[in-house]
Amino acid sequence: MSITATEAPTATSTSGGPHHEASSATNDATTSQETYGQLVADKMLLLDYQNVLIQSVLTERFSGAPPAHIDQTVSDFDGVIYHISTPETKTKIQLSIQIRCYKDLVKYGAEQVLQREYGQYVVPPEPGYDFSVLIDLENLPEEKEEKDALIMKMALLKRNAMAAPFEAAYEEHYKLKEEASKYTSEEAPQGVREGGEVMAIHYREEEAIYVKASHDRVTVIFSTIFREETDRVFGKIFIQEFVDARRRAIQNAPQVLFRNDPPLELQGVPGVRDTGTGEIGYVTFVLFPRHLTPQRMPDCISHIQTFRDYFHYHIKASKAYIHSRMRKRTADFLQVLRRARPDSEEKERKTASGRTFKVQGA
Repeated sequence: MSITATEAPTATSTSGGPHHEASSATNDATTSQETYGQLVADKMLLLDYQNVLIQSVLTERFSGAPPAHIDQTVSDFDGVIYHISTPETKTKIQLSIQIRCYKDLVKYGAEQVLQREYGQYVVPPEPGYDFSVLIDLENLPEEKEEKDALIMKMALLKRNAMAAPFEAAYEEHYKLKEEASKYTSEEAPQGVREGGEVMAIHYREEEAIYVKASHDRVTVIFSTIFREETDRVFGKIFIQEFVDARRRAIQNAPQVLFRNDPPLELQGVPGVRDTGTGEIGYVTFVLFPRHLTPQRMPDCISHIQTFRDYFHYHIKASKAYIHSRMRKRTADFLQVLRRARPDSEEKERKTASGRTFKVQGA
């Protein structure tokens, strides 16, 4: 994905003086959507792919600090739980992960991907967890670059597990593309024309990611729940910004679509719901051949995995930003009212002869 960002919305606002407030209210009403759209485009934060706490703990341990007992449970996005501990000795660190959708991931090759990435570090899973690795601090690489790479690999445990269905879709796309090259579009077998099966990853309690490979694209669909009407409004603005940004500046970005009813690709897929209330939204990314090269695959998979967290994070951050502006406006109006309030306090004054008397404030 070619979506870039710089920073999160901040709770700052600039407004005119007291006499500017009334005249600006109408202008704000007519331009709020454009202003907010620009905010969405300019003020965003890209989330890290790795778990920063795991990275921090391992960096400290790898830096030559005296071995210490570790027993920490770490939460990540989408209900993922890590457990980093030293169950046997202080020099052997065990890292375990629990993922809600691990059974789905195993169906699409997660065990092979994790074995490829973590090979010599893989150990039997800790009870209550899905996958575990063990790091021996007395047998670390010598070079700092190699240590840093190992730390990053461990911190990317969730990312690598979740990458399995995407890698499977890439491989299926390559095969279908090769098959399709042997035929014209009319002569291609039905299996080649329709593409592969839809891979469903139920990574949250009521939400899922659907991945479907075809000979000319890979389609990734996120189902997402909007609990409040305001969330739906913010969500539509975000998606529209992605669409408009693609038109204006980054035309090589994936196509982005949003709808409240299930897309055609999900017809007949078990568990797909259409409530008719707009509570469930479907965000579709269409990855074209330029996004599906082996060179771009790792970055593309990393970007698209974090979309849901990125999406809802900015909905919440934007609501907080709007609330802070409302509070600032309220404070400004209260200040105007305080200035207009008559001063009724009695003040003591003195005459030229030194006598004192009290007068009522005007």
